[in-house]
This record gives sequence, structure tokens and C-alpha cells, in this order.
Amino acid sequence: MIIKSKQVLAAAGLATLVPAIALAMGSRPKAADEEAANLRIQPVAKLRLAAPSAAGSAVGNRTGEELYNAVCTACHAQGVAGAPLFGNAAAWAPRIATGLEALLQTVKTGKNAMPPKGGSNATEEELTRAIVYMANHSGGKFAEPAAPAVEEKKAP
Repeated sequence: MIIKSKQVLAAAGLATLVPAIALAMGSRPKAADEEAANLRIQPVAKLRLAAPSAAGSAVGNRTGEELYNAVCTACHAQGVAGAPLFGNAAAWAPRIATGLEALLQTVKTGKNAMPPKGGSNATEEELTRAIVYMANHSGGKFAEPAAPAVEEKKAP
């Protein structure tokens, strides 16, 4: 039997075309398979923006204690990167001696590992309240800034 080149080409074409058609017509991945693939390729971490603090204070109206608990405690509760510990009068004494304005300027611009505003979105008034809160619990005697105004909701 003599095999002609046209027959070889046709046989080769069918040999590749038939499996390709069978795969194309085959079953699609199930939803569970797609979900499993999505789980395998998901990011290692996710970012979730937190709601305002439990006290529900809006930016600009937080007390010194609220801002401390929300932001400052991350470093000042443990002395991270040389941050003076909350309540440690010896560590705070030289800082308190510079005065409230100097402390506020340092917090606004950042120092060493502390980013500007401690990495927060706090207003200058909130920063002042937080500084007074921390300093006064560490041997300072700064005057307490005015408390944030509480809005009263009126019935329509």
C-alpha cells in the first residue's frame, strides 16, 4: 500500500483536531473548582479599613485618651523604637521640660521612628489633647485643652 502525502497530512490534522474538539466540547470547570483556584491564588494579606473607634468620635473631636488608645498606644505602651513609655516619668521628664509647643511640633513633624502625627489623621487640637494626656500621666502638669464639643441632635 502506498501512502500519499495528502493522506499523511489529513491523518495528522485529524489526530490533532479530534482531541482539541473533544476538549473544547468537554465539561467546563465546576464552580467549586474555580473557587478552589481562587483560594490558592488569593493575596497573602488583606487590608480592611476599620470603623471609627468604639466611642464613635469623628476626626477632630477625639479626646486625648481616645487618640492615645487608637494610635499612640501601638508604640508608647511597649516603648517601641525608643518611644517613651506611657506613665514613665523619668523617660518623659526631658520631653515635658521642652514645653507643650515643642512637643506638639515634634509630633506634627515626626521624630526618629515616629512618622508625622504618629501616622494618624489627627487634627492639631487632637494631637495636643493626646500629648497632654500622655505627658500628664507621666509627670507633666500641662493645662487640659478644651474638651471636644458634643453635638446635640435635634428632632426635626
